[in-house]
Amino acid sequence: MIRRLDGLPPAATDQAAQLYWAAFGTKLGRLLGPEARALDLLARVIRADHALVAVTRDRPRVVGVAGFRSTAGGFMSFGQRHLAAVYGDWGGLWRSAVLRGLAGDVDNARFLIDGLAVHPDWQGQGLGSALIDALAAEARARGYERLRLDVADHNIRARALYERLGFGVVGHQRLRLLAPVFGIRGSTAMDRAV
Repeated sequence: MIRRLDGLPPAATDQAAQLYWAAFGTKLGRLLGPEARALDLLARVIRADHALVAVTRDRPRVVGVAGFRSTAGGFMSFGQRHLAAVYGDWGGLWRSAVLRGLAGDVDNARFLIDGLAVHPDWQGQGLGSALIDALAAEARARGYERLRLDVADHNIRARALYERLGFGVVGHQRLRLLAPVFGIRGSTAMDRAV
């Protein structure tokens, strides 16, 4: 069942943070690690109003999360205040500068997907597709005609899923100086009609 994150108990935020870190920790580890600090930060900055989650029916457990970005912010809204609280003033300052270079993208013409993660035990069961469908419904409700996402070049499995769901390549971004920080060379922008 897919629901808004803010409709779940507070523990769901921690579960969503853990799921997000499991999916993106390799990319974000150099910047936000170690894991305990990263999870503390993620639990502080998750915007429940910018997330849809898949939860189990028996006892609510988050097994999938899909964030999105709007002009009001993103799923993970990293502010200097949050970064400083977790990493100290200097650690927060340089991390903020790096993240600003990565998170400044708001696409007012297309609904921007800001991360999608599925628990490994639930992968291959259609949950990623269901989350994309839920994001498309959210996009339609907000008046958008297209979805857009960015996928790391090395993430072949995710790209194959997006292509099966009708996404096509619309651009490519090389990280250049930030590549060593994130451990990826670039990402491909993809979009599709809602």
